[in-house]
Amino acid sequence: MGDLRHEDNVMNATKSLSGLLAILPLLAAAGSLVYEPSSIIPPPPVREFRGAWVATVNNTVWPSKKGLSMAEQKAELLAILDRAAQLKLNAIIFQVRPACDALYASRFEPWSEYLTGTMGKPPQPFYDPLAFVIQEAHKRGLELHAWFNPYRALHPSAQSPVASNHVSRARPNLVRKYGSYLWLDPGEREVQEYSLSVVLDVVRRYDVDGVHFDDYFYPYTEKDKSGRELDFPDEASWARFGAGGKLSREDWRRENVNAFVRRVYESVKAEKPWVKFGISPFGLWRPGYPAQIQGYDAFSKLYADARKWLANGWLDYCAPQLYWAIDSKEQSFPVLLKWWAEQNVKGRHLWPGIKSANVGNGWSADEIVNQVRVARKQPGVTGHIHFSIKSLTGNSPLADRLQNEVYTQPALVPASPWLSSNAPGRPSFFISGLKSRDLKFVCRSAEGSQAWLWVIQTKSGGEWKTEILRGGTVVRVFGDFHPEVIAVTQIDRFGNASQPVVFERRD
Repeated sequence: MGDLRHEDNVMNATKSLSGLLAILPLLAAAGSLVYEPSSIIPPPPVREFRGAWVATVNNTVWPSKKGLSMAEQKAELLAILDRAAQLKLNAIIFQVRPACDALYASRFEPWSEYLTGTMGKPPQPFYDPLAFVIQEAHKRGLELHAWFNPYRALHPSAQSPVASNHVSRARPNLVRKYGSYLWLDPGEREVQEYSLSVVLDVVRRYDVDGVHFDDYFYPYTEKDKSGRELDFPDEASWARFGAGGKLSREDWRRENVNAFVRRVYESVKAEKPWVKFGISPFGLWRPGYPAQIQGYDAFSKLYADARKWLANGWLDYCAPQLYWAIDSKEQSFPVLLKWWAEQNVKGRHLWPGIKSANVGNGWSADEIVNQVRVARKQPGVTGHIHFSIKSLTGNSPLADRLQNEVYTQPALVPASPWLSSNAPGRPSFFISGLKSRDLKFVCRSAEGSQAWLWVIQTKSGGEWKTEILRGGTVVRVFGDFHPEVIAVTQIDRFGNASQPVVFERRD
């Protein structure tokens, strides 16, 4: 398909579509290669969210260990992003706040010890991992979603001294000891303000494409040495804000989480409407929903009413962690997926999390390949997320199967029409090299807009092929490849597509 180059200083070389039409007769008269505007309609590009999680807590995925040099950390990130692009994924969900610490230059919280080995110690020489990974992801046409844990305050894997600006030292009244963890108390109103300020700081200062929460709200149940379940120690906040009200303690806990989820959604939208807010809840809402399903009750244990968030449209995407096999009767992947789709009355994105890490640990690659195919057949489901990218790196048999059988064409992230449905105008182009038959063209965004992505479709030998390139002004060099048809579509940050501009070769 020829070489691909991005040139930042090509504005003077571009022409409007009307200017192109004016020079076409001259090109034809010269007896050179000729492309003319065409009414051919290219096939719609594939729309499917193809994401992968990159966990940083306890050095699960990145960085691979504490204390790597800046060059080593960057090299690992670039290898992850290159692999994602090679597999035709289109999104990375990057953990930036594992436990009230930061994998970026936070204004509120200390540097994570998972970077340097010491909480509060910045990378040396200094760089900002979040700014770096956003820039490099966008170069590859990948969305970058910032993954926060809203309430976990200290993970048991932490070994370094706690930094003085960590919330457990700076605001100890907000923190509770629970089992082997420290936890922010969701019942404290100051906790909502604090965690919301952390999220919004990132949204304001970084060009993220999404904000992401996982399944941790109130914590998973801890036990004492005798095996007895411990209740979360929120007596103080319950006494101040809940006791004496109309809600039971369990309903009050759920309402604390509900109120926070809604505030985050509305606040993110007020800052940057195109930034998606997504949550990846535990895959079972409650046992018995639907009837054959048994297992952990996230509604009563984590106080996470994900069905309510979906029904009220307090998120842009829901990614329930469906980490079970297709043939598992009590936690059946397709049965649960269908149930979640039926709860999606607002038509938000539904992108199940799939446990790709199980391949080689009891599952074959067939299981994940088939789960992707099941998801594609389920109405209302428009993508999926792999846990985690680590399962797709190295000599991964699953990655080979995905690349060769499942992700044969690149895909756009589905549009979010509830956020915006205003399509950008038609872009403009300048074609050159026609006389020498060294074909190239320059893509320029429609007036008054900025391309987030370009979809380049070519038809040759009766077969259509698709490329998805980053936005801005782009030079596409075809060289001696002269497709029969070239179609270019502009995509905005909401996923909306322009009408394609199409050129047909006239021999």
